[in-house]
Amino acid sequence: MTTQHHGNHLMGADHPAADSPGAGWRSLDPRTIAVHCSWMAAPLGSLALTALATGGRLGNRAWITLAVVAASFAVVTIAGLIGWSRTRYRVTADFLELRSGLFTRRQRAIPLHRVRNVDLTANPVQRLFGLVVLRAGTTGANGGRDGLTLEALTRPAAERLRAELLARAGTGDAAAEPVLSTGDPRWLRYAPFTFWVFGGVFAVVGAVWRVLDGIGVEPWRIGPVRHAFEDFGNSVLWVTIPLALLAVAAVGGVGAVAVYAENWWGYRLEWADAGTLQVRRGLLTTRSVSIERARLRGAVLREPMLLRAAGGAAVRAVASGLGNREENRTRSAVLPPAPRAEALRVLTGMLARPGARSVSYARSASPVQPVSPTRPAHAPIGEALFDRPELTRHPRAALRRRVMRGMVWVVAPVTAVLAVLGVLLTPVLLYCAGGFLLVATPVVYALARDAYRALGHGLAGGHDGYLLIRSGTFSRDTVALNRRAVLAWTFTDSPLSRRAGVTTVTAAVAAGEDGYRIPDMAAGEAAGFADAAAPGILDEFLVTSSL
Repeated sequence: MTTQHHGNHLMGADHPAADSPGAGWRSLDPRTIAVHCSWMAAPLGSLALTALATGGRLGNRAWITLAVVAASFAVVTIAGLIGWSRTRYRVTADFLELRSGLFTRRQRAIPLHRVRNVDLTANPVQRLFGLVVLRAGTTGANGGRDGLTLEALTRPAAERLRAELLARAGTGDAAAEPVLSTGDPRWLRYAPFTFWVFGGVFAVVGAVWRVLDGIGVEPWRIGPVRHAFEDFGNSVLWVTIPLALLAVAAVGGVGAVAVYAENWWGYRLEWADAGTLQVRRGLLTTRSVSIERARLRGAVLREPMLLRAAGGAAVRAVASGLGNREENRTRSAVLPPAPRAEALRVLTGMLARPGARSVSYARSASPVQPVSPTRPAHAPIGEALFDRPELTRHPRAALRRRVMRGMVWVVAPVTAVLAVLGVLLTPVLLYCAGGFLLVATPVVYALARDAYRALGHGLAGGHDGYLLIRSGTFSRDTVALNRRAVLAWTFTDSPLSRRAGVTTVTAAVAAGEDGYRIPDMAAGEAAGFADAAAPGILDEFLVTSSL
């Protein structure tokens, strides 16, 4: 028997009745066995595609696959029955406990006071059976992230268990204004201004291509695909290429709307209680993510270029205890692409601390000084921090560096390649090289200026206030970090940046992306600003004057 425990408590010694039948142990829903068999849809679908592509003539490879699927179904079903019968969980006064296993018995427990979030997720198959997966996330004493996952429970049972866990974790009473935002179907108009317009089309085509190739079907030999390539090659390219791009954009726009609806349908952001921020969303796969207020370290206002041009923005939370980096990026999204005014309103509700007061600061040659009067924290904090923040501009050297990068990494290589090919192959490419140089140079300069104008940093509030960072042009992010959350500073430079008199400063936090960069600050002001933002961290590295 294997016993696992979290925290400083040993299972068995503190729970003498752990194995007794009447100790409050609960079982998972038996329909979870059917959910575990849903993976067979992929190989069965591949067989169906193979039969369709070959006119129903299945080869030995397909029959072997079918036999493997049938054998796997029997094994998975038997293993699921055994696993379900040997899996039990319960909630005690101090722990959430889970035991499982047949030959090797495992018993795990997490202390309730370390539960940071309780998330509910249900994919289409689980929703078909009325089940959800519950994950109770924790942060251990050593800072590591862990938790227990129960799959699967009925939704009513999962809702009751989540309420029980959060109540026993001591999250507090209900918030005064719990609902921060709810979904609006009109937000779907922002979907085409996301990555899925072009990238999603190529990602789907690539995935389908790999699946067909994996089952022995050569996609380029399928009749419609072969004819499409032949027609494209025999047509006038200066007409067909723009039409093809328009077709990809149209298909991508429809796909982006579909993905947006699947991810964010039924969206609702609310304070489940005074200590827990909860996000509910999803059409086919439903998700319910909870973020503990005590683990909320700040927020990010995201404004990609196309979305920014359409007047939209998205919001992410900077919080600890949300899993690894990939899980954090998925679970930290608290507002989909929506009107910018809605994003500011959400930020206000997330960052407001009733009874506190906020002061805006700007950086000058002297130590940081307040530049605006105090205001109650329940005033529009989102607007004060993100809409028109008073940020310190970066030196002109930052603009020159961005122009130089664009010229060196984009304009010069493409122009050189076209020129060389023009000399070797056809003089037409020489004209293409000249045209690209004339068009790309002003475009690169305009993008560099936009990126430079976006650069800025500053402070808001006192020691309990926020560190503000803004940067980016293709994806402009404005980050507000709680100054108490900054754990360390990293100063990065190179021979070229030292010559330009700039340095990149990174604020390390145990949340979100783990570190947030302030690129190309004035080197002479970097240490002073970092010390003002998080006093005490750099004391032993700073040289003070004793005049």
